[in-house]
Order: sequence, then C-alpha cells, then structure tokens
Amino acid sequence: MKTWNFGIVGAGLIADFHARALGDIPNTKFIACCDKIPDRAEKLADKYEAKAFGSYEEMLKVKEIDIVTIATPSGFHLEPTIAAAEAGKHVICEKPLEVTLERIDAMIEAHEKRGTRLGGIFPYRFNDMIVPIREAINSGRLGVITYAGIYVPWWRTDEYYKDSWHGTWKLDGGGALMNQSIHMVDMLCDVMPPIESLQAFTAKLGHPQIETEDTAVAVLRYTTSALGVIYGTTGSYPGQFRRFEITGTKGTIINVENSITLWQFADEKPEDEQIRKKFGEITGGGGVADPAAITHENHTRNFKAFIDALESGEDFWIDGAEARKAVEIILAVYKSAKEQKPVRLG
Repeated sequence: MKTWNFGIVGAGLIADFHARALGDIPNTKFIACCDKIPDRAEKLADKYEAKAFGSYEEMLKVKEIDIVTIATPSGFHLEPTIAAAEAGKHVICEKPLEVTLERIDAMIEAHEKRGTRLGGIFPYRFNDMIVPIREAINSGRLGVITYAGIYVPWWRTDEYYKDSWHGTWKLDGGGALMNQSIHMVDMLCDVMPPIESLQAFTAKLGHPQIETEDTAVAVLRYTTSALGVIYGTTGSYPGQFRRFEITGTKGTIINVENSITLWQFADEKPEDEQIRKKFGEITGGGGVADPAAITHENHTRNFKAFIDALESGEDFWIDGAEARKAVEIILAVYKSAKEQKPVRLG
C-alpha cells in the first residue's frame, strides 16, 4: 500500500484539524508544514514530528510530498495551490476554494494543465445522516419538491473579528455566508437541483465594524421552480443549530446539525422508523459560537475520499468545479444585495 505524504500550507487553527485527520488514515503521513509566522509552523511541526518551513515555496521543494492541504486564510489559497500544481503535487483545499470565481478558475486550470488533482474540503457532506436524505431526494420520495432552505444562526464575538482577515473582502471573501454558512450552501449544491435565480439582502448588524456582512437572507428559485431560502448570520447570540428543511407533495425532511428531527412521507417504508431512531437525537453544534469546538472526523473522511479517488483514478466527488458552486451562489447573493435586484445564475 502506497503511503501518501502530506504537506500543510498554513499552521493556524484549521491546520491542526488537518493534521489530526491525516493521523487517522493509515496510509498517510504528515511530513511538512509552512507558515509565514515561523514560530507557528515550528509549533505545529513539533507536535506531529514533521518539518517546518517559512514559506510554501521552500516546502514544495520537498520531493517526497504527494499532496498539499491548504489551510491559509481564504484569499491566500490561489498562490500555493498553483505553485503546488507546478511542482506536480495534488491539492485539497479548505472552503471556500477562493474568494472570486476568477481566482478559482485559475486554480482549476493550473491543475488541469499539470495533470494533478484539485479537491475541495466540505466535511458536512460526509455526515452519516446526509446519506438517507440524499437517497430520499434522489428517489423522488418527497414528490414534487416545493421548498428547500438552510438556516445558520451562529454567533461570533467581536474578538473573533480582530485578526487580520476575518470579515474582510480581500482575505475572507465575505462574512457570515462565505465563511460560516458556506457548508450549508454546499449542502444545497449536493442534494438540490441548481439555483436558477435569487433575490438577497445583506447587512452589518451585530458587528458593524467589519467590512463584510454578518447577516444575509436570500430567496431562491431552483431550476425545477421549487422555492427556497438561505439565511446566515454571526449575530445570533448565543448561537443556534444549523438547519436544513426540504418539503414536497409527498414528504418532509428537517435536518438539525447531525440529526434528522422530522422524517415523514406519504408512503411509509419499513426502514423509516429505523432512520428516525438512528438520527433522531441532536448531535453536533460545536461551531455555533466557537470555531474551534468541532471534531475532525469528517475531515478524515473527506481526505480519505480524495486519496481513494487518486488511487482508483476516478473523479473526486468534490473536485474544483464542484467546490466552485457554493462560492458562485454566495457571490450572487452579494451581487443581488449590492444591486438591489434579482440575479440569475448559470
């Protein structure tokens, strides 16, 4: 079995989640990391017996590295991702891939040109409860879907926004939607047909000192004519569970965090009661007020799926084009709010 050697670009909070996730995969080894703050890189490297570098340019000279994970602020994803491609290394990158579609497209093009792979990190796709939800939607159990909406009423303190990048357009790419709610926006990309158009409003209400929005609402029309809502905020004290609701002419599903709180269909099946029992208890919720209070298990699944795709030669489920979709939707929300008119997608 091949051992896949990893390098991590960035040595902040999320980099430690990457390192822990890699430690749970038998055929991976975290061998190097880099950060523009040398002490931070040294600290992460010492913790996991890796080698520290002061720049991604130096780290990418390590021939043994097969895959690079990107764990920098969002607006710093482009440069190391392209450099990794040019060095012949695969990349799996934190959400969002980047802060503009032009920068994302440049990342995708670099890896297509070199023949390396670019994958996105959306751990929520790997929650167990997503599987029956996805299957129910795809099999038509909800009948004609009339509505699908997401809600992310989270809380972040003013202290959270006092660093150099959170809540900035250049490095965060947005606020409550681009940073926190993007996981649930991606859920819509995963289980729903494309969004045809939207009308949105954004505001700075709980954190007026930041550049970007801390509250956003969008009304959606899908290509099937179903309607929906996106709501995200970091101004909802003390932070509440994220939620996905979908309903149609033959059923309704409500997902709260890692649970399914409502699973009801006109045509009941024997396995429905088992699903209600298995996923009925609300679990998760660590990120509602504290970005560090999450687990790394789904990062592990995300990384393993990327490795499996490399080994099999098959397409990775969350490739660059797929990870791009959530950013396109969020940027459309920002455009609609700025221009005060509907925006069509696609």
